Amino acid sequence: MKESVLVIGAGIAGLCTALSLAPTGRAITLIERDGAPPSSDPDTAFKDWRRTGVGHLRQSHAFLARLRNIIRADHPALLEKLAAAGVRDLTFANMLTPQQSQTYAAEPGDAELTIITSRRTTLELLMREYVLGLANVTLRPGLLVKKLRTQRLESGAVKIDGVIGEEDGVPVEVSGDVVVDASGKSGFTIEQLAEEGVPIHEESETAGILYFTRHYRMRPGRAEPDRHENPPANGDLGYMKFGVFPGDGGNFSITIALPEIENELRKSILDPKIFHNITLHLPGLRPWTNETQAEATSKVFGMGDLHSRWRELGDEKAPALQGYFAIGDTLVRTNPLYGRGCSFAAVGADILRQTLDAERDPNRRTVLFRQKIRDELRPYYENMLKQDRSAIKRARNALTPGYTPTVRAKLLQGFVDDGVRIAARKDVALLRDAMRGFHMLEHPDKWLGKPKNLFKVLYTWARGKKHNAAYYPADAGPDRTGMMSALSLNPDADLITAQQERALAA
Repeated sequence: MKESVLVIGAGIAGLCTALSLAPTGRAITLIERDGAPPSSDPDTAFKDWRRTGVGHLRQSHAFLARLRNIIRADHPALLEKLAAAGVRDLTFANMLTPQQSQTYAAEPGDAELTIITSRRTTLELLMREYVLGLANVTLRPGLLVKKLRTQRLESGAVKIDGVIGEEDGVPVEVSGDVVVDASGKSGFTIEQLAEEGVPIHEESETAGILYFTRHYRMRPGRAEPDRHENPPANGDLGYMKFGVFPGDGGNFSITIALPEIENELRKSILDPKIFHNITLHLPGLRPWTNETQAEATSKVFGMGDLHSRWRELGDEKAPALQGYFAIGDTLVRTNPLYGRGCSFAAVGADILRQTLDAERDPNRRTVLFRQKIRDELRPYYENMLKQDRSAIKRARNALTPGYTPTVRAKLLQGFVDDGVRIAARKDVALLRDAMRGFHMLEHPDKWLGKPKNLFKVLYTWARGKKHNAAYYPADAGPDRTGMMSALSLNPDADLITAQQERALAA
């Protein structure tokens, strides 16, 4: 008899779990506390769909190549459904600079480096419709899970065999051989397990940024600006990161990320006029958002409380947990800047299928799943932490009057800015290798560890800015003082005193 699987949450992580497990023939029940979407129309879903558990529903979203490739392997019909609805594929060719495009020759592996991008509501709506068409998947919307159903075994382990909740005001219990928690960062089942004595290892630190997104629609008859143009439509000014996310149906979104310590700017940017004015002062965004090109279709959506978090459940020597698996933000939270949240969930779901198929013993399943998650995802998590810590430090230094970087700091920044980034803008083969790490197809540090690639970077860096001038992007935007002045904001509002600097350093 096939196993039954309960999945708490029918967001992206829950849907990815259903997509992964459906081909195995298991009976899958998705439990979702929110109601059904108000309509199958993407614009209506964007406007009216209430998703209580998805605070970032209207932030910009993209599926990295790793996730797209997982879908393509088992559910090519879903990719066709997404494309038919106007969900966008951004290929490797779309990532090239103008110079690279002139000499680019496609290679077979380039098709694996394709991003899916659209409004999150559209992606979730279409994935949901597809998943509900699978024969062995059912959905119970409006069922609020209140706790896991657990039992203490003689071995001391805690076994999960269902959930206890409420449906239409009536208490219900739902049984399952396997329970998957895909409820996201607001899920509470981990806390319940900890209270019942399951060992939980958790580490967490701030991502150091806040997100702000506004949606736009192309005006009738207007086409998207050329993504090969220079300056590009994404960039990093130190005090601000920004990017364009093309969407479905002529829609697109602009996301601006600000360091947490930029208090004056982050308070002001929620004003739609300020947000729009920022886009007009960024040369790469102005062609997208100017009055003749597009119109705004939403307010500014803010997203805070961005913490990276890594959890491991149970104990390797004496497994204390059976029948329960967490994936997505319930298990690992990431900085959305890298676009890996949905891909982490999809990889977790894929690992879950491998684990359930490889092992029947519940204890060995727990150990195997934890080890596979660590092997597959931990390198990308640690790579992200290093970059986040560097960005936090850079933002703090920018607000410290009189700050002077050390010689070592200058060399490291020069290696990145004038070596790595310029070499990748110059050499298509180097960019291709770098993108394989970015898209989670290889270890994130593998590409730069290859002697040939490292030589290219060092050679580019050694040539100096004068010889590499043609490969530098145009200025992405004004410096912090210039932007604050253009917005009629006080550029000195958030400067850090010596006393504050010592406290931050501590």
